[in-house]
This record gives sequence, structure tokens and C-alpha cells, in this order.
Amino acid sequence: MRFRLDPHDAAVTGVSLECDGAVPGPRAFARDDTGWRLELADPGLDRLEYRFVVHRGDAADTVLDPANPCTVRTAFGERSVLERPGYAEPAWLSAAPAPGRYDPFTLAGETRHDVPVTVWSPDGLGDADDAPLLLVHDGPEYDDLARLTRYCAASVAAGVLPPHRVALVHPVLRDAWYSGSPAFLRTMADAGLDRLGERYAVAGPVVVMGASLGGLTALLLGLTAAPRVGGVLAQSGSFFQLRHDGAESGFRYFDRISRTVQSILDMRHTDHPLVVGMTCGALEENVANNRDMAAALRRAGHDVRYREVRDLHNYTAWRDALDPALTDVLRSLWCAPGADA
Repeated sequence: MRFRLDPHDAAVTGVSLECDGAVPGPRAFARDDTGWRLELADPGLDRLEYRFVVHRGDAADTVLDPANPCTVRTAFGERSVLERPGYAEPAWLSAAPAPGRYDPFTLAGETRHDVPVTVWSPDGLGDADDAPLLLVHDGPEYDDLARLTRYCAASVAAGVLPPHRVALVHPVLRDAWYSGSPAFLRTMADAGLDRLGERYAVAGPVVVMGASLGGLTALLLGLTAAPRVGGVLAQSGSFFQLRHDGAESGFRYFDRISRTVQSILDMRHTDHPLVVGMTCGALEENVANNRDMAAALRRAGHDVRYREVRDLHNYTAWRDALDPALTDVLRSLWCAPGADA
């Protein structure tokens, strides 16, 4: 991977690469007669999101790569993207299905704040029509940055999945709620699913998904609410363990998460097996704890489909893995064996 910056500003005293810390190699550019250069060994990624930090004495500006027109919106602002040969966006992004309908409301339970939820339904599906339900943590960002409801609409239009609803959960207090909060989990498992079932005709087992802390929470909700919840997709789940995640130990809720994770790792049997899809970047800091979690869930009797991808901890990586990871979970629970949706 080669990066260059040719600033015409003689005041520039240094340039460095800002990217995911899991990428090995140096970050500081070297200067030659034509500008600033950095070369990294191929880390085995299909794409890399990055920015440049341009230093002028004690001041520093973070900028996109002016030589690269390829950019992406992320949860932390716009980034330049280096796409390797062979990388392609998912085919479903090119489909143009009907946009569907969005219905916002709130769920009241044990949390100090009500939980805002927006339910997406495909065109033609009424509230009284029986349909499966996908519940999504960090729902607004999943929809905006990973195009989740577009994936769902395209899958329904292609006959890959049956018509279904998507409950996009808004994370008001994300760190507190998505860190094994008993109050949040009880709110979603009890009052939340009850309210959704009263408002809409929910058919079949609910599937819950999320990424990072949301992936942890999706699994915890699945374990808490089974068999009402039948499936989970956890992408880059934050399954913190002290032996793997010492760098995260300063996180306010680290101890609560690590204790909860250990209780799952120690399980040897389940009375309510879940279909669990898991994806994680092969270079991610989270990959070791995801491997441990996948092995533990299998040992306890859950049906686990674990995939490692050639990307890192970002919404585009999670978008690109929706098919087949989410498709497999949903079809396993919502479609008869060997049947079309």
C-alpha cells in the first residue's frame, strides 16, 4: 500500500497516516524531492479507510487524501478509501427496490429514558399482516451507513427473503445500554418485544443484530429472550476479555462486560439453541474474543456460522458481510428448507 502527499506548502513539517490501529506498519511519511511518501506491506485487506495528518510546526490538520477521489461516510466523519484490486460492493446495492415505510415510536420499560424505535416495513405490508421481525441495535446508523433496509428491500424483491419488518433501535445512552445493562436487556426482552407484538403482527422467531457493543448486546438479548428470539447476527462483537482486551480495560463498563462474557464462555449447555451469525475482520482487535465466543456458543449447542472478512471495524465492512451472513440466519429461521422465500 503506497500513500503520497505533495503539498505545495513549504511550512509542512511532517505527514502521518491515520487509520485503524490494527493495520501493522509505520505511520510517519518520509520526505523526498517530490513530496511525502509512505509504503506499507500488504496487510491482507480488501479496502482501507484512512486520512492524513498534516503537521505545520505545533499545529496539525487532519485531511482527506487529495489524490484519491474515493471516500466513504463513517460514524466518525468522512474518510478516504483505498480499494484493492478485486474489491466490489455487494450486488444488492445496485438494485432499486421500493423504499418502504418508516414508523417511529418509543418503548417504555426499566430504562431511565424511553427507547426510540423506528420500524421499517416493505411496501405493501400492513401492520396487521403477519411477517417476521429483525431488531437492530444502532439501527439508524446501520440503515444510513450500511444501507440495511435497502438490503432487506432488495432481498424481499428478489425473493431471497420473505416480507419482513426491521425495528431500528436508537441508542440514547449507547455505552450504558450496550454494555450488558440488565435494565436495557429486560426492557427489550419484555416490554419491548411485547409492544412490538401488539403494534405489528409478528410471525416466527425474532432475529436480533448489532455490531461492536451492539453485537454484544444482540447476543445477550438473544440469550435472554430465547426462544422468542431465535437468531442473532453479531458483527465485530465487543466480547471483552482481560486476556485479549487489556487496551480496553479503561472503558467505564469493561468489568461488567468481561464478567458477562465470561459467564457465556463458561456455559456448557443451552435449552434454547440460537442460530448465531458472526462476522469479524481477520485483523481486528476483536478477532480473538470473537473466535473464543464462537467456539463457546458451539460447545453449548448453538448453531454458529462464523466468518472472518478482509476488512476492519467499520460499517462498510459490516454492510459487505450482510450477504451471506445475515441472509443465512434469516433464511434458516424464516424459510422452509429448500424453499424460496
